[in-house]
Amino acid sequence: MSLRLYTHTDCLGHDTGPGHAERPDRLRAVTAAINAAFPDLGWTSASVAPRDALLRVHGADYVDGLMSRPAEGLAWLDEDTVFSPGSLQAALRAAGAGIDAVDWVMGEAGRRAFCAVRPPGHHAEHAKAMGFCLFNNIAVAAAHALWAGVQRVAIADFDVHHGNGTQSIFARQPRVLFASSHEMPLYPWTGGFDETGIGNIFNAPILGGTGRETFRSTWSKQLLPAIDDFAPQLLLISAGFDAHRDDPLASLQLEADDYAWLTTELVRIANRHAHGRVVSMLEGGYDLDGLATSSVAHLRAMMV
Repeated sequence: MSLRLYTHTDCLGHDTGPGHAERPDRLRAVTAAINAAFPDLGWTSASVAPRDALLRVHGADYVDGLMSRPAEGLAWLDEDTVFSPGSLQAALRAAGAGIDAVDWVMGEAGRRAFCAVRPPGHHAEHAKAMGFCLFNNIAVAAAHALWAGVQRVAIADFDVHHGNGTQSIFARQPRVLFASSHEMPLYPWTGGFDETGIGNIFNAPILGGTGRETFRSTWSKQLLPAIDDFAPQLLLISAGFDAHRDDPLASLQLEADDYAWLTTELVRIANRHAHGRVVSMLEGGYDLDGLATSSVAHLRAMMV
C-alpha cells in the first residue's frame, strides 16, 4: 500500500475574515498533526484545476464568473460563503488536488491519497456557491475519474452536514453512487431517506445528540452494504470531521476512533473491488483539536 498526501500553501490564502468557522487555522492544524504523526510521509503540491475539469460538474457561467470576479476585499457569496483575493487560487488548488490524486491512485493498485485542502466542496452545486464551498472538489474528482474511463465511482460522505451539492450533481448519473450520513435537522436541510436519485443515492440522517452506536450501526446496516453491492472501481471520501463531539457547528457525539473504524471498513470495500484505490478529501471540522486527532486517525486507518 502506498499513501500520498496532497496540499498547497495557496489553500491558506482563502481569507474568510475574523470569527469565521472555516478559517486557515483548520488546515494548519491538520497538516501539523499529520506531520507530527507521520514525519516520513511528506507532501505533494496540488495542481491548479483546469477549466474543462470544472465544467464537468459546474456551469460555464458560474465557473467563469468566479474566475473573473474582482479580487478586492471580502465579498459574501451567500450568508456563509466568503470570496477574498486569495479564494480563487485556493479553490482551484483544492479541486486540482482531487484530480491529481485520482490520476495517481489509478496508476497502480494499492494506492491511496489524502487531500488536505480548503475551501471544502461538498455543498457547492452546479451553479451555486454555498456552505463555505466554491467548487465541489469531490465531484470534480469523481467526474474526472469517469472521464478517464473508470466505470463505477462511489463517494462516501461522513461530514455532519449533508453533501447536497454532490448529491444534486450526480443524482442521475448511474456510474456514481453517493452514500451519506449526516445530522438532521441541520444545514443544508436536505438528505432525507426519500432522496434516492435513480437508485444511486443513499442517505442516512441521524438525530442530533446521537453517539457512536447509532453512527456505526447506520453505516454497518445501510451505507456500507450499498457501497459494497455497487462494487466501485474507485472509492472517494468526503472526509468531514464535524460530527466530532467537540465540534461547535453540530451535536453528534463521535470521537476520533469512530472515524478510524469507518475508514477501516471503507478500505476493506476498496480492497475487495477497487484494488485498494481510495482518495479522501477534507471537508468540514471546526474544533481544531477534534479535527487534528480525527484526521490522524483517519489517515492511520487508510495506511492499513
